[in-house]
Amino acid sequence: MIRKITAIILTAAVSLCTVLTAHAAGYSQVNNKAESTADYLLTCPVPGVASIGGEWMVIGLARGGKISKEFTDGYYNNALSYVKSVGSARLHRSKSTENSRMIIALTAIGKNPQNVSGYNLLAPLADFNFVKKQGINGPVWALIAFDTMQYEIPADTSVSVQTTREKLIDYILSKQCADGGWDLEGEHPDPDITGMTLQALAPYVNKNIAVKTAVDKALEVMSNNQNADGSFSTGGENTPESCAQMITALSALNIDCLSDNRFIKSNQSVADSLLGFSVENGFEHTKGMGYNQMSTEQSYYSLVSYQRFTCGQNTLYDMTDLIAHGDINQSGTATITDATLIQKYIAQSTNFTLLQQKVADIDKNGRVDINDVTSLQKYLAAK
Repeated sequence: MIRKITAIILTAAVSLCTVLTAHAAGYSQVNNKAESTADYLLTCPVPGVASIGGEWMVIGLARGGKISKEFTDGYYNNALSYVKSVGSARLHRSKSTENSRMIIALTAIGKNPQNVSGYNLLAPLADFNFVKKQGINGPVWALIAFDTMQYEIPADTSVSVQTTREKLIDYILSKQCADGGWDLEGEHPDPDITGMTLQALAPYVNKNIAVKTAVDKALEVMSNNQNADGSFSTGGENTPESCAQMITALSALNIDCLSDNRFIKSNQSVADSLLGFSVENGFEHTKGMGYNQMSTEQSYYSLVSYQRFTCGQNTLYDMTDLIAHGDINQSGTATITDATLIQKYIAQSTNFTLLQQKVADIDKNGRVDINDVTSLQKYLAAK
């Protein structure tokens, strides 16, 4: 449960970080476009429960440090009313992504998706058969949703197949196209679906050799399929959404889309291509057709994902940074009690949840050890 979000996280604007790179001009363009787009999105109606004008706007603004109290409170109230009207934790008969999308958005604004009008939105995702009804989209977004706050997957003895992270990953890997990448039909790599899938797999690249192999293969095919102007095509059409998903994926994988030669063609990066769809207030879907809300929301959160990468912040969907630094017992602030809890965990005299393990990894080296205890003690002594 998220009990308290640190004031630093709530108020920090990504744009304030200093970026010293060889491509500062390109970053400046990204930053300026992100700023102006956020300003416009905040003039839109309060987000509701929707794939457009809803959760993606909330996620982008929240992770970009731009969301207003009006949007936070307004969206949360809309979510409460929506779930209450559905009268079930399962928000759609066959689309598990409806649950996943709301889980991600609620987590981004510090709300608990395990109690929304009395319903636990994670619970339906425990049914693996329900999750995979949508094909690859279901497992991809369920994995992202669970990992936003390292949520434990609810155990459900009533389902025929219990969802686990291992099952989600194995299913995703089994659907990779023969030549790399992913697609809804499983035949030819699509940058939209491949980008989303890479975002889901990113946290496991350094933990699972099969994931790393699949990701490396997908990156290779995406680099080979990138157009001469730096763009990506879905269904034969160059789209900002394809660029946005690849930028978000590359950022999650610690790959700089403005400088990595694999994703620069004729001096045009995928970010340059995305900015080519820029119009007043946001982005267009097809050049010459004017502003498009869906394109704007996806493009905006991809710019936020890149900003977060260049600033050394958690990835777009790793929202454990909303927990106070070192706050193992989630009391709202780290204390010497938390340092003692880490010592007990190292001594194997207490167990940690996945979230506690993540928060306890103070130095972010992928393991919990005595160095984390020392780091937390130094942090507390300097407060």
